[in-house]
Amino acid sequence: MSAPLTAPRAIALVAGREFQTQVQKKSFLISNGIILVAIVVGIVAMSIFGGGDEDRPTVGVVGGTSLSATLGALGEATGSPLDISELPDAEAGRAQVTEGELDVALVPGDAGSITALTESDIDTTLKSLIDAAVAQEAQSAALTGRGVDPADIAAATAEATVTVEAIDPPDPEQGERMILAIVAVILLYMQILMFGMYVAMGVVEEKSSRVVELLLSTLRPLQLLWGKIFGIGAVGLLQLTAYGAVGVGAALATDTLTITGTAISVFASTLGWFVLGFAFFAVLYAAAGSMVSRQEDVNATSGPLMFIILAMFFAAFSSIDNPEATWSTVLSWIPPFSAVLMPLRIAAGVASPFQIVGTIVLMIVVTAALAVVAAKIYQRSILRIGRTVTWKEALGR
Repeated sequence: MSAPLTAPRAIALVAGREFQTQVQKKSFLISNGIILVAIVVGIVAMSIFGGGDEDRPTVGVVGGTSLSATLGALGEATGSPLDISELPDAEAGRAQVTEGELDVALVPGDAGSITALTESDIDTTLKSLIDAAVAQEAQSAALTGRGVDPADIAAATAEATVTVEAIDPPDPEQGERMILAIVAVILLYMQILMFGMYVAMGVVEEKSSRVVELLLSTLRPLQLLWGKIFGIGAVGLLQLTAYGAVGVGAALATDTLTITGTAISVFASTLGWFVLGFAFFAVLYAAAGSMVSRQEDVNATSGPLMFIILAMFFAAFSSIDNPEATWSTVLSWIPPFSAVLMPLRIAAGVASPFQIVGTIVLMIVVTAALAVVAAKIYQRSILRIGRTVTWKEALGR
């Protein structure tokens, strides 16, 4: 006669069964394979078609004047680089502008004047650069005509510069952090909602088919409950890890993301908060599933949970533009909103170590308290076949 199963062994067996059942499904393998390929293709396409620099304005200058060098230097200095070419004469410039090969052709005139040939109009920034370059050339010519070397003037005024000291300097990583935050929120919302429902549907399926009665002949209700949660949670974590690893790897490889350390930390925090968020809702979904005997009745008992998850999702998206808002900061301390707001705040770089640790502790404490209540509901409801068990009955009131 074999020895009775210990609680950890029993939970591990149920978890292993749930994990294998899910990952061996052809639908699971095919759908996730397609999604992973789509992630890579999408990121590569983004890097090819959306990651390039804007086309530089093309300018042609007639004659071998110093205007080309002056215009090029001003463009680089102002962050508006130009593609500059030399033209043999005005007719060549006119022809290239007409054919769309040049945006502007500059033709020198008398007394330092310049004629700018363009098809219709000139971009405001480009016009400002041309005006500044022409004025600088005219000034240099005037100084030279009066026996003053422009190089001496430039050397004497070189230190007369403006230094910008920003009180609140912009974050150069803000754009990429925003993308990471949005992706983290969407993934957490989908994974928590989907795998929470998997727990509820799995409980109902076993209950409606009477399989649960056979399982409970050798297992205790709580062993079955925790085994199911751990097994399905492991599948969700594996899937999220695959999505994140492939996505972050492809983004870093194609330079779509350049903030390697931030990307990896956001990825790690997303995995951690999925575990906490899933645990919070999984115990409640299991309790909700145990209260009904038909899968079509699951929404009747799990509806409030879906409402809470939707509220979390909208709260997170509302705070993306301003994650440091007071309401967002306060809400991020409240479980289960912490599960989506904290990864967002970590991605935005506004979460302090104290808040990260504090919200994790709060999530664990609240989840543990809910697990005790959910376990009692599960024990009272799992063998009650037929009508839907009300929350009042499930709570023993």
